[in-house]
Amino acid sequence: MMEAVAKDYLKIPVYKKNGEPSGEQLELPEEIFGVRVNEKLLAMVLKAYAANQRRGTHDTKERKEVRGGGKKPWKQKGTGRARAGSTRSPLWRGGGTIFGPHPRDYSASIPKELKRQALISALSRKAGEKNILVAEEVSLEQPKTKELFSMIKALKLDSERTLCLVLALDEKLKRASGNLREIFRVKPVGEVSAHHLMQKKKLLIDRRAFSELCNRIASGAESKKPAGKDSEQVTS
Repeated sequence: MMEAVAKDYLKIPVYKKNGEPSGEQLELPEEIFGVRVNEKLLAMVLKAYAANQRRGTHDTKERKEVRGGGKKPWKQKGTGRARAGSTRSPLWRGGGTIFGPHPRDYSASIPKELKRQALISALSRKAGEKNILVAEEVSLEQPKTKELFSMIKALKLDSERTLCLVLALDEKLKRASGNLREIFRVKPVGEVSAHHLMQKKKLLIDRRAFSELCNRIASGAESKKPAGKDSEQVTS
């Protein structure tokens, strides 16, 4: 179980789209944004994600799979050469491959609870580095990259790679952020994982998405709690 530690940065301001503070102070839940970061767990999740991206379609031909080589190149004795039985021997150019790679499955599965704990660790790291910003609303009037970049610049995120979490990814945001994927990535809060957070330096969260993120993590913790004595019904 992760240990919560005292932090002095769990209160952050909420900003408007023009970059000005809205006057609201948001308190980050300590059990989500203030725990001790589990570096080993984050490394395990990142390794599993990278493994799941591999197709595993690599293949080499063994001696029996290479075409040709059925005839003995020369007689066994009397030529002065080393004896040979096939031109497809691994010792020959064009022959088979010894212990070469073959198609395999690299996929790795991570339990849901470990994924949740890794997400908490990643969020706590972002909070500890003071790389979390919360905006009142992340939305556009027109699906224009110029309008989106103006908001990014107003929030002083134009020089940092940023992950933006929204409640739902609408068509305007999707089209406007298409040209900014290298520096600004928009993702629905229901699909975010520790890997997505570790890829970017800054984290911008829509105010509504922030509530959904906290509820999602909290609901995962509630489902893991065993039923206690208080929940049991006692009948006489």
